[in-house]
This record gives sequence, C-alpha cells and structure tokens, in this order.
Amino acid sequence: MSSPLTSQDALARLAAVIESRKAANGGDPEASYVARLLHKGPDSFLKKIGEEATEVVMAAKDADHGGDKAKLVYEVADLWFHSMIALAHYGLAPADVIAELQRREGMSGIEEKSLRKAIAREEGLT
Repeated sequence: MSSPLTSQDALARLAAVIESRKAANGGDPEASYVARLLHKGPDSFLKKIGEEATEVVMAAKDADHGGDKAKLVYEVADLWFHSMIALAHYGLAPADVIAELQRREGMSGIEEKSLRKAIAREEGLT
C-alpha cells in the first residue's frame, strides 16, 4: 500500500494533467478525452460520474458474491477520475477533498452529519 504522501502526489499529478486539458490551457477536444468532456460541459462529465458510481455499486455487489475485488478498484478509479474532472471544472483540486477529509478526521460520522445539519439550519435562518 502506498504512503499518503505518494497517493496525494499521484492525485496532484493527475489533477495537473486534467488542468492542462482545459480549453484555456490548450486542451483539444479532438485529441483528448478529458478535453472532450470539459468541452461538452457539466452534463457530460456529471453523467459519467453517475455511470461510474453505478458501476462501483455493481462491482461491490459482485465482490460480495465471490467476484474479483480488483474490478471494484478499477471502477473506483474511474469514479475518482471523473470526479476529478468535475473538481477541475469548478476550480477545485483533490487537495480540497483531502483537506475536508482531514477536517472530519477524529469526528464520528454521526457527529459530523449533525454538525452539517446545524450549520444548514443556521444558514437558512440568516
């Protein structure tokens, strides 16, 4: 298993490639899959995220019944990749997601969800 630093570096390198595929950076929709998705707009890559999420679920269900767990890794990689395209489109990076996960570290899921609901209620009152 790779170290977190190596994993973050790999995500940062992939994010840089995705960033380079934006039209503003010379990305060519005729030559690049990422550039094509970005050129087509959010509906294009958001649809792919939905498809990939479904494939993750199917691979996990297959793994529950003796299927190849490597297929789950493959599908999660596709989901992460397409999610990174969405992040880039909206001016965000994997580091933003990592920072959010670090913020949640040590907090129970129930506590974190309760906090989000309280913040949403407060924002709704202002």
